[in-house]
Amino acid sequence: MIQADFQLQRGNFSLDVALRLPSSGVTALFGRSGSGKTTLLRCMAGLEYQPGGRMVFQGEVWQNSKGFRPVHQRPLGYVFQEASLFPHLRVINNLLYGYQRIPATQQQLQPDQVIELLGISELLQRYPDQLSGGQRQRVAIGRALLTSPQLLLMDEPMASLDATSKAEILPFLERLRDELDIPIVYVSHAIEEVTRLADHLVLLDHGQVVAQGDLQQLLTDPNLPFSQSETASSVLQARVVNADVGDGLSELQLEHQSMLISRCGLQKGQATRVRILARDVVLALTPPDDISLLNCLETQVLDIQPDAGLNPNPSQVLVRLQLGQQTLLARISKRSAERMALKENQGVYALIKGVAVA
Repeated sequence: MIQADFQLQRGNFSLDVALRLPSSGVTALFGRSGSGKTTLLRCMAGLEYQPGGRMVFQGEVWQNSKGFRPVHQRPLGYVFQEASLFPHLRVINNLLYGYQRIPATQQQLQPDQVIELLGISELLQRYPDQLSGGQRQRVAIGRALLTSPQLLLMDEPMASLDATSKAEILPFLERLRDELDIPIVYVSHAIEEVTRLADHLVLLDHGQVVAQGDLQQLLTDPNLPFSQSETASSVLQARVVNADVGDGLSELQLEHQSMLISRCGLQKGQATRVRILARDVVLALTPPDDISLLNCLETQVLDIQPDAGLNPNPSQVLVRLQLGQQTLLARISKRSAERMALKENQGVYALIKGVAVA
């Protein structure tokens, strides 16, 4: 477990948090700009010292009222928004900079392993100014990993990247999550990144913790802003049954039901997650025929919520659906809900485009 308790006052901004985070998987610190995400991460790293703070990692005290371990004595890696590579060193020497300063007995990750994991073997002899933004950030992540950290802190590592570079680097971040046994605390204000990467979510606002817990539960909680936003979505756990059924489609098993999606790079038997926007879900009382929608999932209505976003639309409702042990959101018109006479515990079919699943 990671315990992070900090109180900090800086001008008009105050941070006051008490967190108990899992010491595995990816925890996302999420919130709008100015909510305190980076400040909290810097406190956890020891880059910000505040008397009275407490930081405990897997039973090891890094900070409390009796002492403070400086950042260079904490077994962590830190990835900043900017790659900040040494411009006079080639990629391979940037990677080895921290690695060579770690005693051999503490080197848990080896250069070849990290180079393969991040797909940077062809970049090793280049200088930083010869790399794209996404390539530079992958090298920065590799440099942090080669210090063999027990905890990896990432401060909006894709904030300065364009959409193409973000799409390039996300699969490599997923590999870090899936293949390395290193807990990651990931700061972001982009919900698309969080839903692709995170297992646990902390929602911050004005330096306070609004909510924290399992990603799926928070995304579908009707009392939190996620479910009422324009990008309201569900993140569902699935397993690959067939990585190529033809036409570029893959078949997943989702709560003992079949789903087809348009995604490359999957492997048979692989556990994966799918993100489905609430606005991309169509409901039906009976399985329809002769339509282009590929996926028809049997679900049950949990509840029906009026639209309650920042700009509420009285013509819409949010329907929360039970799909096995998981929750699926659907945003439909109020008129449709009334015409279908939707009610709690009613069985309905959720129709989803294969190309709409991320």
